[in-house]
Amino acid sequence: MAQPSRRQLLMAGASLGLLPAVAADPVKAATASRIEAFPLEAVTLKDSIWKRAVDRNALYLLELEPDRFLHNFRVSAGLPPKGEVYGGWEAMGIAGHSLGHYLSACSLLLAQTHDERFRQRIDYMVDELAACQAAHGDGYVGGTTVDRDGKTVDGKIVFEEVRAHTISSHGFDLNGGWVPLYTWHKVHQGLLDANRYAGNAKALDVTVKMSDYLIGVLGGLSDDEMQQVLACEHGGLNETFAETYVRTGQQRFLDMSKRLYHKAILVPLSQGRDELAGKHANTQIPKLIGLARLYEVTHETGYRDTSSFFWDTVVHHHSYVIGGNADAEHFGPADVISPYITDKTCEGCNSYNMLKLTRHLYQWSPNAKWFDYYERTHLNHIMAQQDPDTGLFVYFMPLYPGSQRVYSTKFDSFWCCVGTGMENHAKHGDSVYWRTKTEKGDTVFVNLFIPSQLNWTDKRTKIDLDTRFPDDETVTLTVTPPVHGAEFELAVRLPGWCAKPTLSLNGKAVALLPRDGYARLNRRWKAGDTVVLTLPQSLRVEATPDDARRIAYLKGPMVMAADKGAANTGDAPRAPVLVGDDALAVIEPATLMLNAQPQALPLKPYYAQYHRRSAAYFPLFTAEQWRTEQAVWTAKEAAQRELEARTIDDFHFGEMQPERDHGFDTDIGEVTSRAGRAGRWVMWTTGKYMAFDMQAEPGAVLQITYWGQDTHKSFDIEVDGKLLTHETLAFDPVADFRIVDYALPPNSVENGKIHVRFVTQNSDMALFEARTLRVAAAKKA
Repeated sequence: MAQPSRRQLLMAGASLGLLPAVAADPVKAATASRIEAFPLEAVTLKDSIWKRAVDRNALYLLELEPDRFLHNFRVSAGLPPKGEVYGGWEAMGIAGHSLGHYLSACSLLLAQTHDERFRQRIDYMVDELAACQAAHGDGYVGGTTVDRDGKTVDGKIVFEEVRAHTISSHGFDLNGGWVPLYTWHKVHQGLLDANRYAGNAKALDVTVKMSDYLIGVLGGLSDDEMQQVLACEHGGLNETFAETYVRTGQQRFLDMSKRLYHKAILVPLSQGRDELAGKHANTQIPKLIGLARLYEVTHETGYRDTSSFFWDTVVHHHSYVIGGNADAEHFGPADVISPYITDKTCEGCNSYNMLKLTRHLYQWSPNAKWFDYYERTHLNHIMAQQDPDTGLFVYFMPLYPGSQRVYSTKFDSFWCCVGTGMENHAKHGDSVYWRTKTEKGDTVFVNLFIPSQLNWTDKRTKIDLDTRFPDDETVTLTVTPPVHGAEFELAVRLPGWCAKPTLSLNGKAVALLPRDGYARLNRRWKAGDTVVLTLPQSLRVEATPDDARRIAYLKGPMVMAADKGAANTGDAPRAPVLVGDDALAVIEPATLMLNAQPQALPLKPYYAQYHRRSAAYFPLFTAEQWRTEQAVWTAKEAAQRELEARTIDDFHFGEMQPERDHGFDTDIGEVTSRAGRAGRWVMWTTGKYMAFDMQAEPGAVLQITYWGQDTHKSFDIEVDGKLLTHETLAFDPVADFRIVDYALPPNSVENGKIHVRFVTQNSDMALFEARTLRVAAAKKA
């Protein structure tokens, strides 16, 4: 992807009581932006994959019941619930995050579709939250819970403990509560969106009171204590506090936004250092969105430079061909992609947040190249995330050859990516049209080719965009000004992927004189004026940064993947291999058939393979290389298929959702990483533990992944309370992962599950992955 370099980017551009929500001095010019998007309300989508996604999302959101999302909020406030709590994450300690996302999604859908049913839901939820807040009496409103002494209790206790300077965290918890500040941020953002898009004044009142409550909790903490709190995922709280300042003009909210600065992550980035390997990706991205908003509010360039460097680092050094990033929720080493092409790549929330960050950076330096990234990610990841038949969502977008997408359920998932998915597909019109006003006049920028109509009320002008893009190469823009016409500049993005675009005005060719990546037409527009942009789409190849022989195909903006057959049809077929000197020569140009080994396969747009097994990356061998390496490659692939077939359960340590799924528990274990892979580490001592549950079968094998340099570590492994073995790792030290298999005792598995406990014996220990495998000869490597 041709993107602006970091150099180009940087050169361009104490406890408080409850206070009234009086916006007497709102910040009216709190932005360093040079350009702004047209309001979502001004853009009407026309029939296309994007409108159909919005329509299907609306149907799903109308099936959901606000009272079920509000269950925990009312219980916390001592009020009787009006609906049963939903399943999945909403039945766990993070309950309440979905209400925030749902409130945002309904607000966005109201703006995008003007469907008043969403206003009714917004007003109802805000009224309910206000009632819960009033019942608490101190500004608190929340739905999180925490387990204490074997019982589930109201999560408010965590906040009050922090107020009393009692703070502990093992990475994804705060005093045992599952990311309570993350959930708080979602509710905070949902209320701000209800205020912005539904004009609900009460939402801002609730926001101010809950913000003051949190200032009361955090305001008295020392700097060190604040950093302890921020070590736990807290979403984009710095952004919502900055935005609350913009809405109210009240300084305390800006002060808190600045204090929510997680030094362990943000200081290295501010110094131009990429230390992201092994870090939980989506924990970090919202922090940088917050810094971007702080720059717009304060004009402090350090915030701008840090968020710009982060964007450049992630997009150019940590991203896959579809624009998404991270494997199993974590960043890997910079410029190392090929070992991490798995079925857990590209978490949906990451791209949701990276696109938000991109919008900020574009506003400071309006260059079309930003939207080369935006378009790629929006089309190939976001549009792939939603099942068009059911409206349900994908958590990880799998890139492993032959993998298939796993969708959420209607009422029993509510992962983070369900929440951001609701929002993603409520606002496809929000980044199509942008505008700027200078002394030279008005300019309208067209950045995405999504069929739509812009209603530019200031000019009493409409602009219609008609196309079958990305399946067609022609984009038609028709201008309808008032009778006397309207004078402005129309700037149409020229995508970096298109080598020979052409432009015509009212049927006559126009010379392209690009500036900042846009073709520009400045004139007094008359009714019926028509601009046609033609964007020839050629097939091209993109290799992974660390392996020139691992390639992907793109046609125009679309990632083209091999269609390997229908999903849910048993074992995945063999991964395709390409043999030839030229990656393009192995494709039949007329039919886009890929002459792969062991069989030819059709290339089709990756995003649209909703219910297919697909392969987006391909190993490329010359004929000579294939003769040499075929046996090794085939054996390695067969071993991987055999491992997957034997796997009963697989658990990655140091990853939030897998730890929740496997009942992970520890008294002292911290999140760690090796070679860009997350894990858990217990310091040098005796009697400290890590415990977890695994699905298993009688006679199964417990397989553990260790770091190869952790030799002579001693610990006990217990299964269901009985000693399985006293382990002392004795392999030769290597800077790589080592795998050890442990045979479970016969008849040791009851009810298809085991409880595993690792206990230190006068040494530290680190664990990275656990598997249970069906019966096979156990071995110790």
